[in-house]
Amino acid sequence: MHVCQSCGMPMNKDPEGGGSEADGVKSTTYCSYCYGDGDFLAKDVTAQEFQAVCVEKMSEHGWWKPLAWLFTRGIPKLERWRS
Repeated sequence: MHVCQSCGMPMNKDPEGGGSEADGVKSTTYCSYCYGDGDFLAKDVTAQEFQAVCVEKMSEHGWWKPLAWLFTRGIPKLERWRS
């Protein structure tokens, strides 16, 4: 399963089919919630801060917070966050 390399969401769950590059081409690496026009939508955040945002967004959509945390715990290991 191919997942967004910023948030870990399965790419097949992205309603836009992926983020967009600056030239309008769909990104196959990042989802539309994380990436648009060739840049990240949430800038200047750490992986841990971004994970907390994702948990909050998921809980707003009905996810139980501990389960949302389990699904997002791998965020620091994704391509965007590796240094």
